[in-house]
Amino acid sequence: MADIYHDFQIKASPEKVFDGITSPEGVSAWWSLNARGTPREGEIYDLDFGPGYQWKARVTYSVLPSEFEWEMIETDDEWMGTQIGFRLEGDGEKTSVRFHHKGWPHENDHYRISCYCWAMYLRILKRHIEFGEEVPYADRLNV
Repeated sequence: MADIYHDFQIKASPEKVFDGITSPEGVSAWWSLNARGTPREGEIYDLDFGPGYQWKARVTYSVLPSEFEWEMIETDDEWMGTQIGFRLEGDGEKTSVRFHHKGWPHENDHYRISCYCWAMYLRILKRHIEFGEEVPYADRLNV
C-alpha cells in the first residue's frame, strides 16, 4: 500500500479551516466542481468532478475543529476504499494542517499524478481561506 502526506500552515483559525475542508461551499471552492454533504460521521458526500466522475465519500471521522476524514466509496478503482483526512492544530494565528490520502493499492502512475494534484489542490485551499481567492474548476491544476 502507498500513502500521500502533506503538512502545511494556513493563516486562519482551525474553525475556519475546518469549514473550508468540510462545507459543500468550501470543498467546491478548492477541490470538486460541486459538493454536497454534512461533516458528521456516517454521512455521505456527493462529489461532482464533471461528466463521468460523480464520486461519493463517507465521513469516517469528524471532530470540530480538529479532525476530519472521508473514505471513498464510489470512485475510480484506484481510489476505492482510500481515506482522505485532515488533522488541524491552531496556535492563535495559524493552523497547522496534516493531510493524508491513505490506502492506495499501488505506487503506480495514477498514485504519482495524485501526489502532484493534491499539492496543487491544497495550495488552492490555503489561498482560498487566507485571501478569498477563487480559481475556476477547469483552471485549478494550471495555477
